[in-house]
Amino acid sequence: MTARQLPAHIAAALAGNTTDSAGRPWAGRDLSGPANPLHAFDDDDGSADARLAAAVAGLLGASGQPGPHEQAVFAALTTARVFIPIVAQLSQGGDAASGLQADKEADMALVTLTAPDGRKALPVFSSTQALARWHPDARPVAAYAARAALAAAAEQAELLVLDPGAEVTFVLRRPAVWALAQQASWTPSYEDQELAALIDAVARGQEGILSVQLRPGAGVLTRAADGSIAFGGGPGPELRMDLQLRGGLPPQDVRDIVSAFRARLLDLTEFVERVDSLDIKLTR
Repeated sequence: MTARQLPAHIAAALAGNTTDSAGRPWAGRDLSGPANPLHAFDDDDGSADARLAAAVAGLLGASGQPGPHEQAVFAALTTARVFIPIVAQLSQGGDAASGLQADKEADMALVTLTAPDGRKALPVFSSTQALARWHPDARPVAAYAARAALAAAAEQAELLVLDPGAEVTFVLRRPAVWALAQQASWTPSYEDQELAALIDAVARGQEGILSVQLRPGAGVLTRAADGSIAFGGGPGPELRMDLQLRGGLPPQDVRDIVSAFRARLLDLTEFVERVDSLDIKLTR
């Protein structure tokens, strides 16, 4: 069989292409290994990060008790590789102004979801197997979770959903997504002592409020596929605030006090940045 030759003009172009666009010669350069960011996952077999898998499994063993369970998942995500699903979108080519039509073109696009509260969410997967079960036609793009959080921000998605459709699906809320994207630390609002002190200071300055207690909101808990409860990863509400008011207040005064208290909190940038969703309960 006769070997096929490249067209002469292509062969000549390749023969003369001895440097990159910056003028650095290709000769002697090693483009393999972790030093090249394009090859960060050359040896990746597509399996789940062991530390991340252990942290997610730990949510099921938490027995519904507060603790650093969600923080453990977040900590694992700071170093974990995940897969972002990309799918083909058909678009009609051509020039609408001239009326000329071309063949349909396929563009690759990120997949986004809509959360129950209407917010946009970016799904990511711990393994190629988990992604294939969820969407067999999606192309897995490997990325560190911090870069996935940056992609979520670029798509105006406030939530990152880890392994939708898996045994345990974990929702990373807005404050944690932003912290991950910035490679900063994160503490759930219901365990944040600095936030508790800030809220307490606001409550002390509000007439009619006797005390305020913070605890995990009902939305922190989530259910695994088998119906068991996992402590962490729910879509919200994230923070429950038990508000004790002075006794004997008429209903309108109660409404006014709660409304004013909420408004004062929402005026604080630090509060808004640290709290994703809030549920206020009145206690006796």
